[in-house]
Amino acid sequence: MTDERDAQHEHWESVYQRKPRLFGEESSATAIYAATRFSRGGAGRVLELGSGHGRDTLHLASEGFDVLALDYSPSGLHAIRTAAADAGLGSRITTMAHDVRRPLPFPDESFDAAYAHLLLCMDLSTAAILAIAQEVRRVIIPGGVFVYTVRNTGDAHFGVGLDHGDNIYETDGYAVHFFDDALIRDVAAGWHLEEIATDEEGALPRRITRVTQSRPLSD
Repeated sequence: MTDERDAQHEHWESVYQRKPRLFGEESSATAIYAATRFSRGGAGRVLELGSGHGRDTLHLASEGFDVLALDYSPSGLHAIRTAAADAGLGSRITTMAHDVRRPLPFPDESFDAAYAHLLLCMDLSTAAILAIAQEVRRVIIPGGVFVYTVRNTGDAHFGVGLDHGDNIYETDGYAVHFFDDALIRDVAAGWHLEEIATDEEGALPRRITRVTQSRPLSD
């Protein structure tokens, strides 16, 4: 792990301490989509990677899922627990501090589905991203669905700012790994790729790719 990527950890911890509701109160369009897709597959227990301050965590829990929210920011996880208690959803949400660059601390087939909104496009190497995808595949059940979003190479910030290599660019202290089509296909290795969709989010706006892929029923 490089000093630069550990610095990103400190960056996000500082951000959530100063602005605990940085991304707003409303759930993302991706979370609304994911809840519908997970319900269609009969999911009950959902792993959320990179939960931030929990705007999507709360939506998934309010839709009846038991959510384990994983993030490496203690401040973000504290915000989730507080909001969950206020919303009467504390029994449906569990939080855990974890760095996704390390193996997931769960047995095989522990979850019915997984969700990651803009986590895989953080300051992660391609090797780390592919390892995370395989770890997610390991911990969800056969037939389980993984919905994730990333910023793509059509984004206005692609190619702007400090170039870290590996399609990672840093602006205003925030490093992003921008995905191209080839990387999306590589992440889907060993999965059934169900859907690739594009969207926009935020004022820039961020150009986002939403991917839905499922673990095959038999390996």
